[in-house]
Amino acid sequence: MIKIVVESHIPYIKGLLEPMARVEYLDTCEITAAAVRDADALLVRTRTRCDASLLEGSRVGFIGTATIGTDHIDLDYCRERGIEVVNAPGCNAPAVAQWVHAALGCWLGQMPVPVHGPLTLGVVGVGHVGSIVARWGRELGYRVLQCDPPRAAAEGSEGFVTLDQVKAQSDVVTFHTPLTHEGQWPTFHMCDAQFLAQAPRLRLVMNAARGAVCDNSALAGWAGDVAIDCWEHEPAIDRQLLAKALVATPHIAGYSSDGKHRGTAMVVEALNRHFGFHARPVQAQAPASGASQVTLERIMRSYDPMLDTARLKACPHDFERLRNNYDLRPEVM
Repeated sequence: MIKIVVESHIPYIKGLLEPMARVEYLDTCEITAAAVRDADALLVRTRTRCDASLLEGSRVGFIGTATIGTDHIDLDYCRERGIEVVNAPGCNAPAVAQWVHAALGCWLGQMPVPVHGPLTLGVVGVGHVGSIVARWGRELGYRVLQCDPPRAAAEGSEGFVTLDQVKAQSDVVTFHTPLTHEGQWPTFHMCDAQFLAQAPRLRLVMNAARGAVCDNSALAGWAGDVAIDCWEHEPAIDRQLLAKALVATPHIAGYSSDGKHRGTAMVVEALNRHFGFHARPVQAQAPASGASQVTLERIMRSYDPMLDTARLKACPHDFERLRNNYDLRPEVM
């Protein structure tokens, strides 16, 4: 019988695969080379590093990550060995957009000096998440600058601005890019001390993308405000940045019940195709494209990031526990 190792913190999956496979649910720290040696498939989240040290000598032929990103997977290694890798692009995009606009609403509510005229929101990375963030921003009356060099190169520059324009004109910048170190548009430390120094109007930086997209040390020493969900060196996060941050959450921006339903369903459906299974995951209720119309009041009523901020600031050493035991929230409907 086919054996599947499943990271135990993946929600809404227990009981779906047992009729067709032998399933072992393991904590992240228990997913070792020995544990997966006789496994045919591996289902994980972002904390499990899938590379030669884990997979060499195993019979794993399928890896599904119930997350958007694949930074934790050595794709070249898997490709060379014929291991199918499946992720869940866009599964939690509405939840991350909810986090961004709820955090932005908290910031607007506590500002002693209001922004003159329409707030200018720079959205860097306009994929699944950034597109919803930008659309909701326009609905809320903000002036939205969309920056996505790869999309601009492929689709034409209309509708996009450069990163220099974002720096020069934005009151708030939010990042929604993958983490890349090489290529034409590397994103590692895209927001660094130089970026901050070249942004005269910038008052709030938000990162719900990848921790190292922003230089956390530079943010900690910057005079403006920050809202952070993704941190460098998780779970050993920068305590100075934590103390400074207006909004500080333990990498849970995408942790909605609907987003988790989508992520699990996408991976299970790919598993069905790979092995010829017929598992039937529960589908999300909220639309994957995000609510068609929003108001700031509805967003703020749906989620209060200050509660998660208070928990993390009180117990920063519990970063992983807070993340793994997060009470999944509903999305904006």
